[in-house]
Amino acid sequence: MATQINKKITAFEVLNKNSPSTTIVQGDTQPQTIIAPLLERDDVLEGSTYKIKTPHSEHALYITINDVIIDDPVTGATHRRPFEVFINSKNMEHFMWIVALTRVISAIFRKGGDITFLVEELKAVFDPQGGYYKRGGKYMPSLVAEIGEVIQQHLVSIGMMEGNLASPELELKKQKIKERFGDETMKNAHICPKCATKSLIRMDGCDTCLECGHSKCG
Repeated sequence: MATQINKKITAFEVLNKNSPSTTIVQGDTQPQTIIAPLLERDDVLEGSTYKIKTPHSEHALYITINDVIIDDPVTGATHRRPFEVFINSKNMEHFMWIVALTRVISAIFRKGGDITFLVEELKAVFDPQGGYYKRGGKYMPSLVAEIGEVIQQHLVSIGMMEGNLASPELELKKQKIKERFGDETMKNAHICPKCATKSLIRMDGCDTCLECGHSKCG
């Protein structure tokens, strides 16, 4: 069955029968799935900028992820999905591969479909020269891995991935717990096997993570 499209197609997304915006056409044959084009890029996009500061450089990286607003033709609801990413820094040491990375990631964003796989792929990259501890004590195996974590944080914030974004109240509670045990205890903390944060301490006779709550005692 042919479907007439009266405007220029700049991108497309392949949907299946389980997708909320899929239109199923019933006929004498098997139900067919229509390929729904994505909306054209607006002149102004909504987005967020995240700051990464590693101990390996005096200059921070700023990651901006812009989203496009998608209208669901079936339900009438709208949802956001990433459309492009930009990474900027005064440090030109990594300029070439950062430009390449932003172009590849942006191309994947625009292609549509499931993009959550990017998070695990990037977070699995290890720097052969060694990783570092970011602010708060969480270990990052590489700069690329932290970029992956930023993308994960953004996808969670717009509802494309499940996860919890720490609230200011929760962070304050964690800080009070850490103050209770003192700087020396936290300095000797171990890496949590669950969240990779240097927050695993001996508490009440059991190894417990002050970040995610992981405990060897169950």
